Formats: sequence, structure tokens, C-alpha cells
Amino acid sequence: MAAWAIGIDLGGTNIKTAVIDEAEGILFEDVQPTDTGSGPDGVVRQLALAADNLCQRAAETLDTGLFAGIGVGAPGAVDTRRGTLSYPPNLPGWERYFLRERLESRLQEAHGIRSTVLIENDANAAAYGEAIFGGGSDFSDFMLVTLGTGVGGGIILDRKLYRGPYGTAGEIGFMIIDFEGSSVHAGVRGTIESLIGKKQIVNMACSSDSLRELSPRLTELCSYDRSRLSPRHLEQAAREGDAVAIQLWQRVGDILGIGLANVTALMDIRKFVIGGGIAAAGELIFKPALMQLHRSTLPSMHEGLEIVPARLGNKAGIYGAAALCFSFAQSKQGDA
Repeated sequence: MAAWAIGIDLGGTNIKTAVIDEAEGILFEDVQPTDTGSGPDGVVRQLALAADNLCQRAAETLDTGLFAGIGVGAPGAVDTRRGTLSYPPNLPGWERYFLRERLESRLQEAHGIRSTVLIENDANAAAYGEAIFGGGSDFSDFMLVTLGTGVGGGIILDRKLYRGPYGTAGEIGFMIIDFEGSSVHAGVRGTIESLIGKKQIVNMACSSDSLRELSPRLTELCSYDRSRLSPRHLEQAAREGDAVAIQLWQRVGDILGIGLANVTALMDIRKFVIGGGIAAAGELIFKPALMQLHRSTLPSMHEGLEIVPARLGNKAGIYGAAALCFSFAQSKQGDA
């Protein structure tokens, strides 16, 4: 029989939770707003209560002896060995917090649940979710790149997460593309995230003279108010043949492709899985990105280059958090 686990995606806006079966995927799920104002301990109370509710529901139909544990994907710097989460964005007051220890204690003391808890960076969890259940399931080695409010990433090598010795591997958003440019993010000039994060894509469009003068369709889509312009408007306009929007996505793809080329040159990774809300633009980004990836690498690096869409959407994190529990349980069985 297949094992099951609880996957949690802790975000600054919402907490997404699900019971995930190793063979069948999500069985049932829930989402609730993150009570950021209650601080770390208050959020831990939320996490524990959500996990308890799912455990009770799962126990009605599932074998509790096959429960593999609780996995949490969280933003910020995660030390998986110590179970700490440090300075997560959009979670004020956390600094360096022993999330695994506090959550395990809360589960046991308040809910009577003795469970393995695994903590992982959210982008890494999403990468592992795509590796096991999604767009990277056919690849031994690949990089997941998430395009959304920011640009994140996770690296899979030989079907395992590569975190690096300090846990920050895969942060492609901080790769520098234009070190003399004017764009700055988190104090670093010319990073990929500073160029093609969600707000930066819109700013790129709004700074274009051609948008103001030659793109009536874009102006119409945002109701004649450029402050309301979104990547979705740009995507729709491009699919309708708007030249300005097409050119903008070409630029986004070029920037992404250069970043991927750097990854290929450094690590010989040839497969890239692209997810996140901005990735809904699909081939508008993927096609120019792949062309730029070829132009920016040596011919000897071209064999096997591939860009594919992620398949799990915004559920990749909860899938990955649960999948890490399955992997951990299997490793413990192997050690026994």
C-alpha cells in the first residue's frame, strides 16, 4: 500500500495544506490566510491545527500506520539539518526561528500527534514536487525556475535536491545579468529578478514609448489606466498579435535564456522546468528563451537542451513537501 503524508506550503499570504497519497497525489486539501500578525508562534499554532484537522480527516479512510510525516515548504533561508527558518520574506518578526522543533512540540502537546516534521525552502520543495509528480519526472537532472513576483529556483541532481553546503543553491533570481544596469533588487544590481520579476515586467512595458503611442490594444485591456496593467494583459495582447507585447515577451525570454545558459555552462544542466504565474505566457517566453539559450552556449553544450512547463502549478510546494516525507521514510526503512 502507498504511504501518505501532509504537505504544507507556508506563504506570507496563505497557508496551503493537503493530504497527499504517494500513488494518487492530493486526496484532500485546504487553504487559509496566514495570520502574520500573530508572529512565529501564532503561525505555528495555525500550522499545527491545520495538520491536526487533516490527520483526523485522513484517519477516517487511510491506514495511519502508513503516515510518512509532515513536510513544510517555507520562504527564506532554511537549514534543513537544524530545522530553522531565517528572515522569511513577508513573515515579519521571524528572524532565525526553530520551526521544526516548535511545530513538533505544538503537534505533540496540543494535538497528541507524534510526527516527523521536515522543513524545506519553498522553491526547493516545488522543484522536488515537479521531480516526483510533475514536469521533471522524466529527468534525472534539471533546474526548476519559478517566474512570479520574484524569480526563484531549485536544482535536482540524480533525482535528489541539491541545496549546496549552506542551503542557498538554485537562487537563479540573484544571478547577475547586467552588472552596470540601473535595476536593483535587494541591494544587488542587474539580477534576473530585478529585470523580469512581475513588477519589473510591467515597468518594462510602461517605460516603452511604443506602448504609449502604438499599442491601443494594451491601453484598452488595462482600461486606459497604465497603473492597472498586468502580465495577463501583456499575455493576452501578445496572443492577439500585438507587436509591442510580443516584443516585450521576447525580451523577457532573452533575459531568462541568458540565465539558463549560465547554469548550463556552470553545471552542465540541460533540462529546465519553468513554473510560476508568469510562466502562463508559455511559448511567448519559452521559445525566445530556448533560442537565446542556444545562442549563449557552445555547440558542445546544445545536445539535450530543453525547456518544459511545470505541471503542478501553485501546488508544487505541497507536493514536494509531502514527497520529501516519502523519501525520508524510505531512507529510514533502508537503514533499519
